[in-house]
Amino acid sequence: MRSVTILGSTGSIGTQALEVVEQHSDQLRVHALVANNSVDALVEQAKKFNPAVVAIGNKAHEKELKKALKGLDIEVLAGREAIVELAGSIDADMVLTAMVGFAGLEPTISAIESGRTIALANKETLVVAGELIKQLCRQHGSLILPVDSEHSAIYQCLQGEQMNAVEKIYLTASGGPFVDLPKEALREVTPEMALKHPNWNMGPKVTIDSATMMNKGLEMIEAHHLFNVPASAIEVVVHRQSIIHSMVGYRDGSIKAQLSYPDMRHPIAYALLYPQRLEGARPLLTVEQMSHLTLEAPRRDDFPCLSLAYEALERGGTSPCTMNAANEVAVERFLQGKIRFTDIPRIIKHTMEVAPERNASSLAILAEADGQARAIAQAWYEGI
Repeated sequence: MRSVTILGSTGSIGTQALEVVEQHSDQLRVHALVANNSVDALVEQAKKFNPAVVAIGNKAHEKELKKALKGLDIEVLAGREAIVELAGSIDADMVLTAMVGFAGLEPTISAIESGRTIALANKETLVVAGELIKQLCRQHGSLILPVDSEHSAIYQCLQGEQMNAVEKIYLTASGGPFVDLPKEALREVTPEMALKHPNWNMGPKVTIDSATMMNKGLEMIEAHHLFNVPASAIEVVVHRQSIIHSMVGYRDGSIKAQLSYPDMRHPIAYALLYPQRLEGARPLLTVEQMSHLTLEAPRRDDFPCLSLAYEALERGGTSPCTMNAANEVAVERFLQGKIRFTDIPRIIKHTMEVAPERNASSLAILAEADGQARAIAQAWYEGI
């Protein structure tokens, strides 16, 4: 029986992870559940899965959470420091990190430092602190299993292979809801339009990132760190059907691909149950479903966030951290209806040009870079 702590249990990945736990309750059990603000959902999950611990990030909800779980044998914690400490608990075999954005970095580091196996759904952890994370994993013997569908696909395609035989990674992208929208029409995109992803059921931040193609930029940086391949060997391709989740090309001319329904429960189960392959939530694809698959190049000029990610990785240091922070601010402002869809890459580009670059050698430096970038991005918005 494998015990799991889920950071971000009330979000899209967290709730689907709990579906996997429920399906494989003879293999998996929940040690701890962590949310930031969603008290009602967290209480419902706690009553159903009976974890040893629950934690809420916002301390203002602590009393409400304790009252709702009174009489149950569940420890209640609150606050960011408690979450970081809980993430490093040796009572869990695995930690699924599904907290969104920079907020997921410190708890993930805590889990790594305790030698836990990490099921990584928080791509920003590697985007912001890739070199630091890899160093800590080597130091503490922690294994990272990717949960993003694309990186899970690559991981699966690499099983039994030698990395020196890899020539190229093909990172597939759905293209988002605006894959065919003319460039001049992108300026009029609303949050409601951008949140209607054609294939995937995701949280709002990731869905907007998919629409701008920043999500694929973040995933490119994540793939660089996970698999130790240069950016020049990672090619983003648009695959509208979201059936091919990524591919790996080898020097002998062979290409391996992983195909399945666009359902996040598949990569979540692969990580949580690794190395076992047990019955999934969806059946095998039919021949008919695989008979009209397409691949095409992305419109990088119309969706500049992808190129900004390649630029940030090439510059190195704190540049990816700066880019990520600016993107988080810009996406939040767009969802609030305060900026245009096309302002998102403008804010990111401006922040990357203005923010100082440093060596990303510690969490303290990264936290400072994150804060500075957010301030610059916010100032751009306020100066409109």
